[in-house]
Amino acid sequence: MPATRLPGYAWFAWLRNLTLRVGVLTGMYLIVVMVAALLAANRIPLLEPVADLRNWVARIAFGLVMLAPLVPFRRSPARLFASAMVGWLMLTLVYWWMGVPFENLHLRFYRPFHLFILGASLYGSVAVLFWVASMILHARDVPVVEPGHRPHGTPSR
Repeated sequence: MPATRLPGYAWFAWLRNLTLRVGVLTGMYLIVVMVAALLAANRIPLLEPVADLRNWVARIAFGLVMLAPLVPFRRSPARLFASAMVGWLMLTLVYWWMGVPFENLHLRFYRPFHLFILGASLYGSVAVLFWVASMILHARDVPVVEPGHRPHGTPSR
């Protein structure tokens, strides 16, 4: 499998483990999207008339960034989950820290622990779905009866 070349890859060449590297990059991208959405919502009053559009753009950007670990690790659910959790942990820690300048952030939205559990549940479910799908695809390629063995109830020659 060719190495994944996400933007910012060169900065993290010292991370030799692809799982950790993709997780750190995903976490950084998630943090950038979250901070940009918070600043746009709270510090740019010009965007208030189009708040719904602003929020949908932030949701779509967040969702697209969350897909980053799915591409390189679609055949390895354990690495997918580990990579995603590294990024989600980074996001959760920065979200917790962002509760300082934005006092009502944790009251209005999720508490940091709940945010972490939400990400773990989401990525865990996706990893399980990928695992089950890989088992189904593998089962399709494997013969039901081993060669040289006859199925039960077949007359012998």
